[in-house]
Amino acid sequence: MKIENQLEQIAKSYDRHIIEFGKDDAPSYDNLPDYITGNPDYQHRIKENESDWEEIRRKKLKDYLSPTQNMNFIHLGCSLNLMFKGYDKWPSTYYGIDISKATINLLYNYVVEHNLSIGSLYCGSIHETPFAESYFDIGDCIGVLEYFDRDFILKAIQEFHRLMKPDGKLVLDIPNIASPSGRMAMLIEEYMGRPDKFDMLSHEFEDMIKDYFEIVDSDRICAERRGENYIGHMYYYFLKCKK
Repeated sequence: MKIENQLEQIAKSYDRHIIEFGKDDAPSYDNLPDYITGNPDYQHRIKENESDWEEIRRKKLKDYLSPTQNMNFIHLGCSLNLMFKGYDKWPSTYYGIDISKATINLLYNYVVEHNLSIGSLYCGSIHETPFAESYFDIGDCIGVLEYFDRDFILKAIQEFHRLMKPDGKLVLDIPNIASPSGRMAMLIEEYMGRPDKFDMLSHEFEDMIKDYFEIVDSDRICAERRGENYIGHMYYYFLKCKK
């Protein structure tokens, strides 16, 4: 599939999710078909969802980025996190980009209704952004790279590198395609209308980004220190920009 078609498909899927939220016939994580819930790997996904996995990593993300008032923060593939994940409480100046027009429109309304002071919101792709070079002190890209193949991801990494200041901090995640919950996550996203195209193991991704970012920490590295195999569905990476 051409990248333009993949971007359009992802945008339409998220637009539909926003517009049709709550409708009985709309695809939903809470109403999955039997071929997914009956899959043996689905129990791994349930167990992970019932843990405090996401909350712990969100806290670690904020602690690592350490936002302050004099920082510009870029949220790459922002979804509705400004509304639901506490980003509106961060002291840094918020800039968001997302491929879904419905998402950006909803965020605009939220900003106006709550009289928030932000930088800007932009509807577009993470691999081609309108922002100035070396403009951002901190940034994140969570739950986005999973939808793309390695050619697009390299372009995105190069764009992230262009955007970040020297030693700027960036947190991103990638799927763990070797884990049962990772495979299940890919199956669920395909059902939601946005098939995952990510096809790299962690060491391949790390080799891709080594010229652009220093890996300060990651779930894989943490597990390796403990002598464990990482089985979660996503790897978090805590990076520092090389310039």
